[in-house]
Amino acid sequence: MRHSLTITVIVILAAIAGCGQPSGQKTGKPAGKEMLTVDFQKGQTLRYKFVSSREITVDWGQMESNSPQAKTRVDKSNESIELVVSYEPIEIDPYGGTKVKATCESAKVTGLKQRGARQDAAETFAGKTWTFTVGPTGKIDDYSQLYAVIREAGKQAIRPDTSQGTVKEPDMIYDVIATQWFLWDSISSRQNVTAGLSPGDQWKSLLSAPAPMILWVARDVTYRLDEIREDPNGRVAVIHSSYTPYKDIPSNWPVPYEVRFQMSGMFGFLRNYQVQSLSGEGEELFNINAGRTEKYNQKYHLEVLSSLPMGLGITPKISIDQNLTMQLL
Repeated sequence: MRHSLTITVIVILAAIAGCGQPSGQKTGKPAGKEMLTVDFQKGQTLRYKFVSSREITVDWGQMESNSPQAKTRVDKSNESIELVVSYEPIEIDPYGGTKVKATCESAKVTGLKQRGARQDAAETFAGKTWTFTVGPTGKIDDYSQLYAVIREAGKQAIRPDTSQGTVKEPDMIYDVIATQWFLWDSISSRQNVTAGLSPGDQWKSLLSAPAPMILWVARDVTYRLDEIREDPNGRVAVIHSSYTPYKDIPSNWPVPYEVRFQMSGMFGFLRNYQVQSLSGEGEELFNINAGRTEKYNQKYHLEVLSSLPMGLGITPKISIDQNLTMQLL
């Protein structure tokens, strides 16, 4: 049975929709529609494991193009970050949102040997906390504390020795942003949140597309409610998502770095990144009765062209297979 806050939220949403139904009923939506709301219960902390991983293939083409014996060189690598983050409701307003304290319990990066001995700046999220307020529609109010933690991590990515200029080490900060900035996006991005949903309904949104290089591209997302499953822990909404490239970044999305820099490593050496394609799909399981996401899995394939400096005439082709997962612990 859902927390009493949920009942209050539904009554409020019904009033907004102009439906004068008796309280205690699922009102404010047409018959056959499901109301998806984000709920927290007093004293209940939710812990999630997030993983962002990718396989990277760089096709350099024929490195000796004038030779009939020229061979195509292909380099493969991978990298991943695993986070465990807890969300503790510290103030529940029955007439508004819930103030939540997030704690990053752990952050571990693996792969991509070019990082060398320095710690990946994304690992500095471990032990950090931030608070935010989330409403029943899943909309987060006030990202300021999270943004401050992101900016602090960005500072750690810059080499302290600036005698040779300002150099940024490779990092997976944008992967952390992809997991934390867009929580409950599938719920909050609906145009008419009081109308409810039924299987087959679709709506649009934007999600970030983390990559090993600095790449200004987002995912244009189409969500679709596939079905409502009956589960021992509550009724579950199965939300499908599909992705295409969106070649712009909303101005309110976070930028971790406060200074201009030259990126170290191969992806700082390459130039003129051009997105050729982005495609993928995902699935989220949202527990309607509990008002929370149980898990999601997002996969996409990204194709990027680049070039070498000094006009060497080589156009490396970069393929990225990205996977983002979230699991309630």
